[in-house]
Amino acid sequence: MQIKEVRAAKIKDSRGEFTIEVSVNKSKASSPSGTSTGKYETPSYHKSLDWDIKAINNFKELKNIEINSFEDLEKVESLIKNKFKFKQAKEFGANSLFALESAILKALAVSKEEQLWEIINPNAYKFPIPVGNAVGGGLHADNKNHPVFQEFLLIPKENSFISNVNSMEEIYRALGLILNAKEKDQEGAWETTLHDEQILSIFDKFKHKIHIGLDIAASTIFKDHRYHYGKVLFSREKQIKYINHLIDRYHIFYIEDPLQEEDFLGFQKINQSHLIVGDDLTVTNLERVKKALKEKAITALIIKPNQNGSLLELKNILDFCKSNHIATVISHRAGETFDDALADFAFGFGADYIKCGISTLYREVKLQRLMDIEKSLEHHLLRRGKAILSD
Repeated sequence: MQIKEVRAAKIKDSRGEFTIEVSVNKSKASSPSGTSTGKYETPSYHKSLDWDIKAINNFKELKNIEINSFEDLEKVESLIKNKFKFKQAKEFGANSLFALESAILKALAVSKEEQLWEIINPNAYKFPIPVGNAVGGGLHADNKNHPVFQEFLLIPKENSFISNVNSMEEIYRALGLILNAKEKDQEGAWETTLHDEQILSIFDKFKHKIHIGLDIAASTIFKDHRYHYGKVLFSREKQIKYINHLIDRYHIFYIEDPLQEEDFLGFQKINQSHLIVGDDLTVTNLERVKKALKEKAITALIIKPNQNGSLLELKNILDFCKSNHIATVISHRAGETFDDALADFAFGFGADYIKCGISTLYREVKLQRLMDIEKSLEHHLLRRGKAILSD
């Protein structure tokens, strides 16, 4: 496939804020944006959103280059480094590079009459388990007296992706009734004034159907060397003790960022019998992931494609995690778009989990895309089986 046309423009994300959309040969891709951001993540734009849009629209060197495989994204990244005198292509800005590379892969899929995930791995077979944000707090909440923890998560236990989504949605609706919730936060999670352990007590009633997850987002409550729970302040040692108590008391299977983003050694002391997940700690950055492994800080990793920008580096991170038995969680952002490519990336790269919410159309399109992939593969295998039998 030759790149014939590249255009960039502004669109609004789910929070009504501007983000970037890139069109390559009329195939469009957009980038989400985050609320809870780690200080070590790649900047979203080189100078500004407007600067990056203008740079892409004037990037004549992209025209007529040949892209025939996922690995050919190296040609794009080399062009970016040469044109803008960058050491790394992601200096262009994580959002901009991600949207550009994603649009190129979508255009390649169209030209080959294939699906996006097939460009990444035509032999993909493993479906990620959905991780759904059911009750919100922290920086995501708009209501007063909200929970301290940022996300209370549902992780279903069924045998297919479609069954997992149905189970997750059923419990999500039940929680809404129990909480008498009327409002949702920016990710579609229920808002409540109940405190953290009250919510966990309610979740614990569903433990026979789901695993319970928590995103503490501890960096957002860490100030002056203390963890702030309203007027109550926890030392590092008390935070570790408290998190381990919650894991044991409420059967928590998945706990994300239980300590602030500098504390690799503190992560070691969290009960690692289940998933201890790095997000702000690792920020989809291969060097920080390697450090987390060396320090034995995590057993699982949040991977946000637009947090890094380079899909080539994203693949390297996923390959590294698989080689070192670190579970991978492909994740959405708080400010989402209607682009459903996250589903193809999760399936194509063979992620263990996909964290993309439960409610709002911006998130439902990702879940629906994976359900469609599952249905299409079942249909393909059924037809193939019938053909073999007929032979």
